[in-house]
Amino acid sequence: MLVPGNTVEEILSNIPSDRAPYFYRLHQVIVANLPDGFEVAVSYGGLGYVVPHSIYPSGYHCKPSEPLPFAGIASQKHSINFYHMGIYSDPSILKWFLEAYPKYSSRKLDMGKSCIRFKKFEEIPFELIGALMAKVSVKEWIAVYEANIKR
Repeated sequence: MLVPGNTVEEILSNIPSDRAPYFYRLHQVIVANLPDGFEVAVSYGGLGYVVPHSIYPSGYHCKPSEPLPFAGIASQKHSINFYHMGIYSDPSILKWFLEAYPKYSSRKLDMGKSCIRFKKFEEIPFELIGALMAKVSVKEWIAVYEANIKR
């Protein structure tokens, strides 16, 4: 149930009403803590937080016409999903997040490699997500990306 849209505004306006307040709040927390240089954009059809081509002209190695992705959120069938490439690619960030999570939530962490699924919307750890977003600068993300992901 990925919410369709060609613009950030279209994506936000098409979020189902039962989850819209939580999705909007998550988006607002991310934007409020997004380090300078990252931008809000449509990324691979979803709501993304990216390094724009003006800063990283090469774009994403899988699809250079797309800006370099860093994070994203999506409304899926049973959850609001949050994606953070720093968790996926930097073991120190993953370690920090796994240690911090229980301080912000009593729920079991439902996580894939870079995807965190929130099925109980009212229990999204907004403060933790904000802290996570603030941990990595654009310069640091590009360095991690080039060292670990880009082939």
